[in-house]
Amino acid sequence: MATVAGLVPFTTIDYPGCLAAVVFFKGCPLKCPFCHNPDLQENDGKGEMEWADILSFLSERKGKLDGVVLSGGEPLMQPDIVDLARQVKKLGFKVGIHTSGVYPDKLRQMAAYIDWVGLDIKAPWNKYDGVCGRSQMGDKVKESLSFLLEQGIAFEARTTCDPDCLTPEDVLAIAKELKADGVKTYAMQHYRTFKGDKHPPEQSAINQFFKEEILAEIKTLFPDLIIR
Repeated sequence: MATVAGLVPFTTIDYPGCLAAVVFFKGCPLKCPFCHNPDLQENDGKGEMEWADILSFLSERKGKLDGVVLSGGEPLMQPDIVDLARQVKKLGFKVGIHTSGVYPDKLRQMAAYIDWVGLDIKAPWNKYDGVCGRSQMGDKVKESLSFLLEQGIAFEARTTCDPDCLTPEDVLAIAKELKADGVKTYAMQHYRTFKGDKHPPEQSAINQFFKEEILAEIKTLFPDLIIR
């Protein structure tokens, strides 16, 4: 049974163009140092909410919300996530998912029920393992990316610009790689401090990724560049 970590009942920013609720799940196989939800990396098997309560809440929000985002942690790590997405879809909601892309097989199983994906791209492919803290993850993310492109599922690729892990040149390399793959929507995300952040970078280090000349070059690569 899925381990639910919590619920955000209303958001306008987690599913582009939709009023949505976000369901968070515990557990993630990666150890990214810039993770905004590090307390959800481990799954102790103790849910903060019951899935039945989530469904009850959603049933009362028909006509008020457009969609539901499954997030984490890594939601695709949940053994029954495909069935949970099916249940949400059956209620009449659009289904979005935030994923690291390291479970391409599970993503394929989800295809019938998902409408939009936020796909994290952690680093250039040659730096992937070092940034995410586990080996051989880059190839799995590439597989997920290829699947989304082949199926025509709406998605954004996004990168958190952590100056302790990446350089502006790295982000430019990521953008060029994604452009070559056929990605249309790319989001550059500011590093944001989080609870327990022991080494938050200087604001000037964060800002270096968003200098006018860098953004101007990346904007030429995508029809839709998002800065958040």
